[in-house]
Amino acid sequence: MSGTGEMTGEKSGQTPELHHQHRDVSGGWLRPAVFGAMDGLVSNFALIAGIAGGHQDPKIVLLAGLAGLAAGAFSMAAGEYISVASQSELALAEIEIERLELARNPVAEQRELAGVFEARGVDPETAAEVARQLSRNPEGALEVHSKEELGVSPGDLPSPLLAAGSSFLSFAVGALLPVLPYLLGASTLWPAAAVAALGLFAAGALVSRVTTRAWWFGGARQLLFGAAAAAITYGVGALIGTNGL
Repeated sequence: MSGTGEMTGEKSGQTPELHHQHRDVSGGWLRPAVFGAMDGLVSNFALIAGIAGGHQDPKIVLLAGLAGLAAGAFSMAAGEYISVASQSELALAEIEIERLELARNPVAEQRELAGVFEARGVDPETAAEVARQLSRNPEGALEVHSKEELGVSPGDLPSPLLAAGSSFLSFAVGALLPVLPYLLGASTLWPAAAVAALGLFAAGALVSRVTTRAWWFGGARQLLFGAAAAAITYGVGALIGTNGL
């Protein structure tokens, strides 16, 4: 017979404790990684398709694909680094302003924090006491003020190098897929198109993990958009090649 310590809330007459979990609505690491790879896949497959439409030499197509991979990956990495670095520098500058305000006007900043809690429904006395206790630790107060006023935490800013490296790798992986058949000796666009189609569908299906859509819908939608981009650039390439431009 089990002991009383193992009784559930329902058996002991208490209201059973309920638990539930939410999915990560930000997408976590999956969203940027998959979208980076998808960007590389779509852009490089479209580039290869355009070159193949105007020039049938597989060496030329392979060269264009490798050039597109390198150029796109470095461009993505540089853009992501500058973007994240600029954002972090702005956040650090604003955090420093908040730090100076906390040192110069601690009473006013404490009242400001109490006002934030009051706006969220806390009664004035409790809000004032919570703000007073939080303000006793300058670094803790700075973190609370930064989160409430700026939406960032001083010790949790994104790394520009990490963002640049992950963007480079994810884009390069996606861009490499349509190039692989040519690296393995393919002489026509069809093997690359087949690999790209599988990659597009898989990427769209993975993205559906952070949405409410069915995996097959996400995969089919991404496949449709990628195929449309490749078809358009192939047509442009064929048109230019036919006119000898």
